Amino acid sequence: MRFGLVVTDERYRDQAVSILATAQGRGWECRCFLNDRGALLLMDNGFTQSDAFRATQVAVCELSVERYENEGLKVSSIDEHVVIGGQYQDAELVQNSDCVLVL
Repeated sequence: MRFGLVVTDERYRDQAVSILATAQGRGWECRCFLNDRGALLLMDNGFTQSDAFRATQVAVCELSVERYENEGLKVSSIDEHVVIGGQYQDAELVQNSDCVLVL
């Protein structure tokens, strides 16, 4: 099973980590796309230091990163594990996933 998770707000951190960990525990391949305020999770150690994050292919919308620079999110500080892209990465996640959940 290929599972895709789109996170649109940093308030969903705990749910995102839990859902990804559960999916990985089932042996599912996981992808995650961070969009809008979900991009702010890249400044949250509770998210970026989790095993679920490390075991997931993660991409972030570059426009979202630029939008939240005034809140401290900088392209230069994003973990090398994360693909900085755009809506193409979101579309690719949807196209290549058997199941997609949006938070």
